[in-house]
Amino acid sequence: MTSESVQPVSGPSRRTVVAAVGAAGLAAALTACGSDDDASGSATEQGAPAGGGASTEAGGGSSTEAGGGGAALAKTADIPEGSGKVFSDEKVVVSQPTAGDYKAFSTICTHQNCPMTDLKEDTLSCACHGSQFSVLDGSVKKGPATQPLAAKEISVAGDSITLA
Repeated sequence: MTSESVQPVSGPSRRTVVAAVGAAGLAAALTACGSDDDASGSATEQGAPAGGGASTEAGGGSSTEAGGGGAALAKTADIPEGSGKVFSDEKVVVSQPTAGDYKAFSTICTHQNCPMTDLKEDTLSCACHGSQFSVLDGSVKKGPATQPLAAKEISVAGDSITLA
């Protein structure tokens, strides 16, 4: 029997491979259920078209410019002042905090990503774990969620509200 020396195989270490696969998986998971930020810093949920018209941001007012490229959601008269309306298919809630000021937020709970549809007055509630959010500014009213709802971009042209 001869003794042969075993040469180490060159290439990435197991740690490098695991880290690369883990980073790729994390990136895919964040893309699938997270949000991407546009240049203005507002968040849009994946699947919602970005850009194309003026936007309403979490801290901003409504837009009256035409040119939104998204799906028509509602007429301005359909959104009650001091409350809002949930659009389940689009996973968005549109609110009117003050007369003529429209905002939109994701209806996906920031605690465990449960979809929410239960809107009473200005409070959107999660049936999964009881978190509550203000539809007027997206803030958390009651935990366990600790992060506000993601702002969605909308465009208001005349009496029509569309996803931007």
